[in-house]
Amino acid sequence: MSSEQTRTTEDPEPAGPRPVRLTAAAALAAVEGAAIAAFGAYLLVMGLIGDPDSPRQAEMGGLTLLALAVLPLAAARGLLLRRRWSRGPALIVQIMAVPVAWTLISTGGAMIAAGIALGAAALAVLVLLVNPTATEALGIAPRA
Repeated sequence: MSSEQTRTTEDPEPAGPRPVRLTAAAALAAVEGAAIAAFGAYLLVMGLIGDPDSPRQAEMGGLTLLALAVLPLAAARGLLLRRRWSRGPALIVQIMAVPVAWTLISTGGAMIAAGIALGAAALAVLVLLVNPTATEALGIAPRA
């Protein structure tokens, strides 16, 4: 085996300390992922031992949310480790969260607070991730 074939494909470790903006974006993404996972676990448990209208639908919803929680959690870990690839998934999750937040706000009742919190977190992460400080910390150079 040649030395080219044994080289790892991981991004090199970026120089300097991690910016606070990047850490904040990672923390918010991790909180979003944990909330999705918690709600998924709740739906799954209620589908298995609770008395929902449709146990099968609750179980599938729970499993789907648990699977979807992997993306923001992986992106948050990648942001903490300053991996270049993590910015894309983190941005996609936030872009998808904005219409979900709007839907929660539109339903009224107790969901208004959840929608406002989700919308604020999504917009904050979007702003933090497009900041030049964060992109440079991830090794993403501006286009010339």
